[in-house]
Amino acid sequence: MEATRKRLGYLPSPVARLATSPHLLDGFLQLSAMFEMATLDPVAREVVIMTIATRNGCHVCVAMHSAKLVKMGEADELVSALREQRPLRDARLDAIREFTIEVLASAGAVSGEALRAFLAAGFSDRNALEVVLGIGTYTMSTLANRLTEAPLDDQLAAFAWSEKRPGPQARP
Repeated sequence: MEATRKRLGYLPSPVARLATSPHLLDGFLQLSAMFEMATLDPVAREVVIMTIATRNGCHVCVAMHSAKLVKMGEADELVSALREQRPLRDARLDAIREFTIEVLASAGAVSGEALRAFLAAGFSDRNALEVVLGIGTYTMSTLANRLTEAPLDDQLAAFAWSEKRPGPQARP
């Protein structure tokens, strides 16, 4: 947790809540570091993360990764499209978004057509497996953040997001 605090300048509330299970926190931090070292370029990785975060309705992850994309210098259009779950103008990035959705929808049993479209966009078989790594890593964090009802930190207030689809009822 101290390394996260040093890297970000504060301890995000989701990290503190995940620490209730040191194994979960350690697993997430290790897997996210591994995903950061994948051969997918940084923006493609963020597309995978944002696709998972919006699909799973994790307001914390959407805000955090929206801020990261803005810090990376990405256009507002890309961030908005990801937050609104709509197709991306960049065909290559949209291919990874679509592939991520297909992997989720098919529980990994993607059609040959979907895999060929992903590969035709300039990605590799290795990248396809790295998408699976990203899905696993960020499914873990999005579900844990929702389970623990992690609040949005003040540092991310400018990037607040709420899902458009009906979610589970709030706990009494």
